[in-house]
Amino acid sequence: MRGAARALFGRTARRRWVHLILGGAVAMPYVLVGSVVVGPLVGADDVFTDLPLQLLSFLVGLPLAAVTALFPLTRPMSVAAVRALCSVEPGALADGPPRGWGARGRTVAWFTLHLGWGGVLSGMTLALPPFAVVVMLLPVSPGLRDGLRDARVAPPHVLESGWVSGLAPVAGALMLVALAACAAAASGLLARWAPLLLGPAPADRLAAAEARAADLAVRNRLARELHDSVGHALSAVTLQASAARRVLDSDPDFVREALAAIEDTTRRTVGELDAVLGVLREAGDAADTAPAPTLADDLDGLLRRTRAGGIEVRAAVGVDPADVPPLVSREAYRIVQEALSNAVRHAGTGVALRLVRDGDALRITAENPLADGSPTRPGGGHGLRGVADRARLLGGSAEAGPAAGEPGVWRVDVRLPMKGPLV
Repeated sequence: MRGAARALFGRTARRRWVHLILGGAVAMPYVLVGSVVVGPLVGADDVFTDLPLQLLSFLVGLPLAAVTALFPLTRPMSVAAVRALCSVEPGALADGPPRGWGARGRTVAWFTLHLGWGGVLSGMTLALPPFAVVVMLLPVSPGLRDGLRDARVAPPHVLESGWVSGLAPVAGALMLVALAACAAAASGLLARWAPLLLGPAPADRLAAAEARAADLAVRNRLARELHDSVGHALSAVTLQASAARRVLDSDPDFVREALAAIEDTTRRTVGELDAVLGVLREAGDAADTAPAPTLADDLDGLLRRTRAGGIEVRAAVGVDPADVPPLVSREAYRIVQEALSNAVRHAGTGVALRLVRDGDALRITAENPLADGSPTRPGGGHGLRGVADRARLLGGSAEAGPAAGEPGVWRVDVRLPMKGPLV
C-alpha cells in the first residue's frame, strides 16, 4: 500500500506530473493558433465553450508543435526539463542541438508526445479535482446542490438517491486516484522513452569523444609545460643555490651571478605558471594560449642560467633560431630545457648540446656523463616521455639512452621536421 502511494504521490511522481503540466502550458499557444483555424472552418465564434471544438483545436495545434520542434534549441530545452524533473540518468541524454535528421525526428516525436500528453493531463488536472470535490461534498452539503441548480449546473439525479449518494465520497476519491494513476503512467512512459528519443545519436557520441580527446590533449600539453618549466626551474635553482653556498666566502662575484640567475629563473617560471593556471581556470581556451618560450626568444638565456649553476654547457648551435618555424622552435626549446634538466639532475658535471639542421629537420643532441652508480636509466621519467610526445606530435622521433660505443655517456637524440603539414 505504501509503495503504491509513493508511486502515485511520491516526490518523483509529483515532479514528473509537473513536467506534464509544463508540456500542457507550452501547448497552449499552439491550441490558440488551432482555434483560430478551427473557428472560421466550423462557423463558431468561441471554440472554448465547446469541448469537441477544443479537442479539434488541440489536434490542429500538435502538427504546428511538431514543425517548431525542428528548431535546434528544442532538444537542449527538452533535455534540461527532463533532467530537472523526470529523474532520468543525466548521462543517458544528449547535450546540444541534434545532429542529423534521425536525431531531429526523435526530437520532434518527443516534443509532440510531451505536449500532447501534457495537454490532456493538464486539462484533466484542471477539471477533474474540482469535480471530484463537488461529488464528495454533495451528500453532506444540501446548500451545494441548491447552488448548483441555481447556476443551472444540476448534478445527475442518480447522485440524489440514498445509497448512491452515500458512495459519492468514495467515487470522488477514486477519481483523484485515477487522475494520479494516469499522470504517473504517462509521465513514467515519457521518462522511459526519454533516453531513446533524447539520447545521444552516433554523431553526438563521436562529437563528445572528440571534445574529450581535445580536452585531454590540452591537459596533457599543459602538464608537459608545467613539468618542463617548473621542473627545470627547480633543478636549476637548487644547483645554483648549492654552488653559491659552496663558494660563499671565496668567490662573491660568482655568488652574485648565481643569485641573479636564481631571481631570473624564478621570475620567468612564476610568469609561466600563472599563465598555465589561467588557462586551466578558464577551462576551454586553446592550448596555444599557454606560455611558449622559443629558441629565438630564450635559448641564450636558458644556457646562461644553466651555466650559472656551475654546470659546464658546451653548446654548438649550427642553425639560426630565428629560421626555425615557431611551432618547432617552441617544442625544441622545451626539449633542450628537459635535456639540460636531466643533465643537472643525473650528472651534475657537464653537458654537450648540439643543434644542427639535418636536411629538412632540426636535430637536437644532448650528451652528458652517467652518474656514478647509475649505469642506465631505463624508460626515463616523465620528462623523457614528454620529449618523445613532443617529437611524435610534430612527426619527428626521439631516442634517449646510453650512447652506443661510448660507455658512461647518456645521449638524447631528437629529430624534428621543419617542413610538412604538422609544422
